[in-house]
Amino acid sequence: MKLRVFAALIGSAIASLAHPAGALEPIPGSITYGGQPRTKLVKAPIGSTVTHQFYNDAGQEVHEVYRLDENRNLQLIGRRVSDTD
Repeated sequence: MKLRVFAALIGSAIASLAHPAGALEPIPGSITYGGQPRTKLVKAPIGSTVTHQFYNDAGQEVHEVYRLDENRNLQLIGRRVSDTD
């Protein structure tokens, strides 16, 4: 019984590392919506940031900030949505 509870706790901890609470998920228009881009940023230093701006389906302006991780994947770290009116 104790082993089963311990295994469940370890499984939850690993799952929370994959998607930490409050982590932003890509939305349609995001660079990483549908997966990572095919091309890698090979000249940018690890930890550098990339900004991206687009309009969502509601016509709102969306500004996103990504950070380049050690695997050269873009991680969505910030999003701001504003009305265009």
